[in-house]
This record gives sequence, C-alpha cells and structure tokens, in this order.
Amino acid sequence: MTAVRSGPAFSVHDIPFSAYGSWFDISPVVAEKTYAEDLHLVSHQNGMHGVLRLVPLDPASGERAGTRVEATPGLLTWTAGAARVELAYETPDTVRLRGSGLGLGVLAAARTLTPFSGTYFFHDPAADAHVFTSYETGRRYRVTLLSGALADPAGAQALGGADRGVTVTAPADGTWEIAIEELDAARPPYAPSAPFAAVVASARAAFADFVDAVAPWRSDATPAAELAAYVVWSATVAAKGLVTRPGVLMSKHWMDKVWSWDHCFNALALAEGSPELARHQFHLPFDHQDESGALPDSVTHSEVLYNFVKPPIHGWAFGHLRRTLPTPPDRTELTEVYERLERWTGFWLTARRAPGADLPYYQHGNDSGWDNATTFDPERVVVTADLAAFLALQLHELASLARELGKADEAVRWTLTAEEIQTALLDQLWTGDRFVARSAGTGDTWTSASLLDLMPIALGEHLPAEVAGTLADHIKAHLTPYGLATELPTSPHYLSDGYWRGPIWAPATVLVEDGLRRSGHQRLADDISARFRALCETHGFAENFDALTGTGLRDRAYTWTASSYLLLARAHHLREEAGTGDPVV
Repeated sequence: MTAVRSGPAFSVHDIPFSAYGSWFDISPVVAEKTYAEDLHLVSHQNGMHGVLRLVPLDPASGERAGTRVEATPGLLTWTAGAARVELAYETPDTVRLRGSGLGLGVLAAARTLTPFSGTYFFHDPAADAHVFTSYETGRRYRVTLLSGALADPAGAQALGGADRGVTVTAPADGTWEIAIEELDAARPPYAPSAPFAAVVASARAAFADFVDAVAPWRSDATPAAELAAYVVWSATVAAKGLVTRPGVLMSKHWMDKVWSWDHCFNALALAEGSPELARHQFHLPFDHQDESGALPDSVTHSEVLYNFVKPPIHGWAFGHLRRTLPTPPDRTELTEVYERLERWTGFWLTARRAPGADLPYYQHGNDSGWDNATTFDPERVVVTADLAAFLALQLHELASLARELGKADEAVRWTLTAEEIQTALLDQLWTGDRFVARSAGTGDTWTSASLLDLMPIALGEHLPAEVAGTLADHIKAHLTPYGLATELPTSPHYLSDGYWRGPIWAPATVLVEDGLRRSGHQRLADDISARFRALCETHGFAENFDALTGTGLRDRAYTWTASSYLLLARAHHLREEAGTGDPVV
C-alpha cells in the first residue's frame, strides 16, 4: 500500500492548523494582529476566541518547554530533540493529542471568570472528563484522558481569577494521549474511533482527496497549488448557526467571515473539482438576501451584517461558474439563480439610483469592496464606473439565463437595460482618456490614481476597442514586479500598507486579467497572471501584498487569495496544454 503523502509544510504563524468542516483551529493568532506565545485552540463560533492554551511542558521541571512547531495538513507537532507532542483532527470537532518526553498543559486562555465572560472549568463525573465551558463561544471543550496520567487539575469549579486546566504526563519511557472536543451542551462519553496513527492517516487522506480534486493539473510549474488548496480546505466550516451551508471563511484568523463578493472567487476555484461546495459558496450570501433584493455585507456563525453591501460581480461570477462546472446546472438551479440575480439587480436599479439618474451609486467605499480607495476621497456617495460595468455584466448574464429559460421578453428587456447602462457609462463617465467618478448629490466629477477607476476593463468584449486599449495602457502603469498596485506607486496618496491605497489584491487581479483577456489584450493578461502567481509562490496567500516588495500584509491565510492563485494557475496550465490564449477561468 502506498503511504498517503503528508502534504506541504507550513508555518502556523501564517496559516492556522485546522481541518475541513471544523469551527476551530490551532494557532498562536488569537485576535487581529495578536500573536500569543503558545498555540491556542481558537474557536470561530460567536466570533473569534482563543479558548484553550496548549503549553508543552518539561516533565522534569513542570515548566514550559522550548519546542519547535511543525505543521503539515494532517499533523501538527511540537518537538524538543526526541521529545514530541502531536495533534491531529479525528473529526471536525475533535482533536487527538499524544506525547512522549513532554507533558502538556491544557489551560483556559482567560484567567478571569465573571458572570458574563471567561471560561468555567470542572470535572464531569458522567463522562469522566474535564470540561471548559466558554461564555464567549457558548460552547464546551471536553478533555478526555486516553492514556498517561493527569496531574491534579488547577482551578476546578473556581470563580473569579484563577488558573484553570489540566496537565497530562507519562512515564519517562511511555506516551500519553488525550482527546479534546468542541461540543454544545452534552454528548455521550468520548470513545476513540481509531488508533492515533490511523487518525493522522485519515486526515492526510482527506486533504489529499481534496487537492487531487481541485488541482489535478498541479505540477512543478505550480509549486504553491497544494498549499493554496490547504488554505481553502482548512478554512471550510460545516453549516452551523447563520452559515446555512458548508462555507469557506475568508480565513480562520480574524477575517473569519464570508463577505458578499469574496465568496465568488472561492466558488470559481472549487467549480471543477468540488462542484457542490462551489455551488454552496455562490449561494450562501443569497440565503440572506433581504426584501429589497440586497445581499448582506457579510455572514458568519452568529452575525449577518447589512450596513453595507458589496459590488454586483455575481452575474460575472455565475457566468464563469456554470461554464466550469463539470455538470451544467439544471433548469431548477438556473431558475433559482435567475430569481436571485434578478432581485439583486433590481436593488441596484431602484434603491441605488437617484431619481432620474441612469447609473447607480455606492453609499461608501465599503460597498465597492475597495473600502478606502482614493476614488472615495472627495465624497463617499458616488457614481463610479466599476459599479456600472459590473451591473452591465450582470444584466447580460440575466439576459442569457432568461433566453435559456425560455423567457424571451425578459431576455430582450435585460439586454436593453445592459446597453442603456453601458451607454450611460461611456457618455457620462468616460472622458476619452479615463473614467471619472461623480458625486451622486452634486454631480461634481473627479479622477484619482486608483486602479478602481480602470475596473470597467472587466466588461471585456463589450467595450469599444479604443476604450479597452486606453484602459490597458493605464493598467500597465499600475504593474509592479509583483502585480497590480491598487494605487499608482507615484501617487502622493500611495501607502505600502494602505489597504486599497497601494497593495496588490487578488480579486482586482482576477477581474482585470479576465477583462483584458476577453478584450483581446492577451499578452498583458499573461503578464499579470504570471506576476501574481509568482507573488503567491514566494510570499504566500496574504490578504494583500506590498506592491513594491511583495511582502504579505494583514491576514496571512486568506482564501480568496489562495483561490485566485488556483484559478490563474489552472487557466495557465490549460492554455499551455492547448497552446491557446483560452480559457479565461
């Protein structure tokens, strides 16, 4: 029998150790930009909360032991010479740990317990296990000893300030083993399903199956594909709470939500190899569509936010999605998508158009997804060219769906509306050299050095050739050795870590690359793809990247970055294989 490969090694300081379906991870990252000395069990139910601190211990002194942490998709290991502690996921809510030559402290991360916060700790005689119950997550964490010995627990039933937890040890030549479960109110006493080695093998096999499905094309020419797949696989959670379907969070660091445009890139990356999961990603925000047709800004376990929206890229995304799925959507699915996109489009055409206006507006930069882009410096309630372009693409997709569903009159109506939006875009916002933004209130216009002003390139084949060519020339000016800077590096407003005021972002890269390719600018599209792929292969899958150094910024394990790498790598592979400039995604 061939052993299952262990998968790529990675640093838990950058990428949390987790497993498909789990709502918790093992990581030193316990809050935004906050790194603890020890690895923690970090739950993402009711927000992000470091619940348990996992401390390797010198068995002779009982003091914290200096260890090296190593991680691969199936196994996390603390080592100190020949001594080691190992951790693997047995199920999405249960991890198994075993050790030899080192003890382990499993301690409440919060030392203070109040009537409304902190972690209570006690021994449960029914399960013969020790239980931490967390106010922050609203869940329990049960530790069951399988072999070895527990020292006297600290802080059992203690109130107020106290150290709480257990220490597990074994004889000098022996091993110990425990299980830690995240559970609701109660369940039967824990019983192991398999020996530890089999648990590790099963975890490795689960990831291997996933990466073989979503990146069967990977090779030495795509060296980051397996790690990209792990970032996506490990950030996937089971349907729970307000997450109505299996969902890919943006990260199991602090960006632990599904935002209503990020999900599109994950859906596209999963479409060919994991089509059902891809469908779930596309539909998840639509499960929370409100009465006006608006999508929420974000969805997570216990919270759905509607204070902002995100841009209507969903028609563009579904067009690519249904062409990539191995089995085309049937009539029932097409009807559901059509109705959801119709309502979403109606929101922009009604709630977001001023009386008598042709074009819709954003109420804040957050609505665009480019939160603080310099386009929004003069005002925030703004008519922008990117919004009109995305809406026109969505209208074209609605027309295509209507034709396929036999709704000929509606297809004509959507096509005419798309043409009206695009005509207004060119008549009202195009200067002959670039697009301007316009105040929704006063009608004043302005330009900026933001890449956002060039995003109408996403219209691709729908753009007049001279407009596409001019946009392509401006896009070239944003291209650094690492990719597309979101603000011109020569701009006085450029900031190396300025969020959308300079750094390279995955979604802008994919949308620009796709639009350039569809408008005939293959060579520039190839260059942008190659630079972004090289960036990820060197600097990982951060939320965004310093445009002049390539350094990863902010959250370092971002799924839409990983998915964008997978999209561009797969497309490059297929072009190489076919010897053509297609397909796009």
